[in-house]
Amino acid sequence: MESLQSWESELVDRIYECSFVPELWPEVLKNTSKISESAGASLFVTHPQVTAWTASKNSRDITGRFVAEGWYWQGKLMSLVHKSRHPGFLRDVDLCSQDELEAEPIYRDNWRKMGLGWGAATAFSLPTGEALSIVLSRTVAQGPADAAVIRKLDTLRPHLARAAVLATRLHLERAEAASQTLAALGLAALVLNEAGCVLSANALIEGMGHLVHWRAGDRVALKDRSADDMLVDALARVKLGDHNGVQSFPVRDPVNDSPMVGHVVPVRFSARDIFARSTAVFIMMPVAAPNSPPVELVMSLFDLTPAEARVARGLAAGKTVDDLAGDNGVSPNTVRVQVRAVLEKTGCQRQTDVVALLGVSPRYAAETRRRADAAQPASNCRIIRTDHACAKTALLTRGGMQRGYAAILRLRAPIF
Repeated sequence: MESLQSWESELVDRIYECSFVPELWPEVLKNTSKISESAGASLFVTHPQVTAWTASKNSRDITGRFVAEGWYWQGKLMSLVHKSRHPGFLRDVDLCSQDELEAEPIYRDNWRKMGLGWGAATAFSLPTGEALSIVLSRTVAQGPADAAVIRKLDTLRPHLARAAVLATRLHLERAEAASQTLAALGLAALVLNEAGCVLSANALIEGMGHLVHWRAGDRVALKDRSADDMLVDALARVKLGDHNGVQSFPVRDPVNDSPMVGHVVPVRFSARDIFARSTAVFIMMPVAAPNSPPVELVMSLFDLTPAEARVARGLAAGKTVDDLAGDNGVSPNTVRVQVRAVLEKTGCQRQTDVVALLGVSPRYAAETRRRADAAQPASNCRIIRTDHACAKTALLTRGGMQRGYAAILRLRAPIF
């Protein structure tokens, strides 16, 4: 993931402020649209119709009509965005030819009449059956966003997702006090200051003595040592304003044999009116359905970049390094670097371990092993596993592949 510039880092702080001060979303979406020099940006929740939305101020009226008149699913463009399962932003020109775009109802009958002509979007499919999407529009004269712009948007994507999830769990109502907010989340949560001391906690996390060790001086530690190390590291980065590291990670539950996912959400700007003297809110979310994990959740859990996620998907599909190089228009050496990154972050030693991690059948995995071994020496893709990566993989494989993945994103009843 690319490092953020100083102004982008401030935007990430504003994004996290929206977690608890939702009326600021229009301003954040406006600033997000500036990255791509877009005319505006909108955020939608669908299930499957649009159940909630918000937008930058300059496009709020347009988005309101867009929703009221049922444009979201007209044509095929948004369906393609959702079905692509792409772990990043996609341009309309990545999905459709120029002739196809001209025939799209939203372009032909709506956007073109307003001088809009190009778009970029991303979508998150959620275990609850809902989906979250962000859509940006550009004028006809501007042309499509270039690759550099999409990379910048991709650096913001995980932060936008975390903030939107928390805001929607609070039903987009401004939080009034720390205790009320933590109770309203319906998730085990606590508030920490920059020294790691607990300022406030809800009953759910106080009842997790098998996961959380309460220490003297209002300090807390996770009994899963690998998760505790990641929590300490995440808090240190939040204190420094560094948004580039891992902020979502697995937490092993040794008693109930049901892994959790921990999220560190920075408290920024006016959100500190609610959480006084605080640095971050730490939240633990339970495991989702007992199925093999989709690549998007693996990407979120292990902080894979979009390029690394594409490699993971390709490995799961049985493709070799040469196959992936041809598909993505890069050299085999570039793919090998990405494979190494996937192996390191997931704690796998071989490409076939990644296939197994994604829940592919043993027979298919055996065929993948044969192809991979024939195409590339194992020494090119072996790596020593770190404790953190091993802990994450253990969560995905614990108790058999049928119980292993963590839901990074959950929305309940969002109201924008």
